[in-house]
Amino acid sequence: MQRVLVGLVYSACLLLWNVVATYTHAGALESHAIVAQSYAQSRHNGRPPARTLNPAKTDSECRSRPLDLVFIIDSSRSVRPIEFEKVKIFLADMVDTLDVGAEGTRVAVVNYASTVKVEFLLKDHFNKLDLKKAISRIEPLAAGTMTGLAIKSAMTEAFTEESGARPKARKISKVAIIVTDGRPQDNVAEVSAAARGTGIEIYAVGVDRADMSSLKQMASVPLEEHVFYVETYGVIEKLTSKFRETLCGVDPCTMGHDCQHICVNSNASFYCKCRAGFILNADKKTCSVKQVKVEVVEDPCKCEARLAFQKQTQAALQQLTTKIADVSRRIESLESLAGRG
Repeated sequence: MQRVLVGLVYSACLLLWNVVATYTHAGALESHAIVAQSYAQSRHNGRPPARTLNPAKTDSECRSRPLDLVFIIDSSRSVRPIEFEKVKIFLADMVDTLDVGAEGTRVAVVNYASTVKVEFLLKDHFNKLDLKKAISRIEPLAAGTMTGLAIKSAMTEAFTEESGARPKARKISKVAIIVTDGRPQDNVAEVSAAARGTGIEIYAVGVDRADMSSLKQMASVPLEEHVFYVETYGVIEKLTSKFRETLCGVDPCTMGHDCQHICVNSNASFYCKCRAGFILNADKKTCSVKQVKVEVVEDPCKCEARLAFQKQTQAALQQLTTKIADVSRRIESLESLAGRG
């Protein structure tokens, strides 16, 4: 019996030793894995992730004035694929800032190198998602820098009523934004002057090796407001805020208004609204408490108790209405004080 017990104890000790060894080895492996993962993460975190064009992502838009907007983008051999992707992200960011729509801003893209390709027209896409999907599908054209030909194609193909541009009578601004990193291989001065003569406002964006003299020949005046330059395609996205200031209309409600309660932007103008429980007065600016009317119906049976109850109810409602008006005035006073503070 004693031998049996000794054997059992010995077997139990062996089993316990194997379990401890197994978990110790697994723990060591897990520790190494954590260290390796931490090192990999630290290497990855040291470099910001490359941004990609996400058509579904939409940022807040500004109140842009309606435009017929055509982007003219250089995709010649000097623009590397990764740089061309930066241009497309810039275009997508620009789309996000605009009030896109059939009655708002319409967008077209002209892609050029030694040849010109109108990627899509002003009449093709009237919402941001479709526009950004179309932008994501644009491919570079490679050789050559025929900027003058691209401007002419934009003028004769993209800025026409057949292609979706609004008639002159509607006085919708026509804007071209040219993005290039090289020197044009054709004449840009004459064709740019002709485009400007038809009412097209031209912005010229130069990147890296772009020829500043050519940019000035293309752009509208004043040149300091229509010529931009960035050192690399890596920072071209920063120009989005510049164009936001230029192309976005001013919100009249932020510039001061005389609405008592709520100011609502309406394109270049505004109108006033009242909070719940109030109605807009005849001056279209101030608000009054909405009166609650309770009709006292003569009871055929002449029940005095019922008539008294109805009159008490009407009086209570009138008192409640007066209190609501008083609270509203106090809130407005506090808001006014907070605004001055």
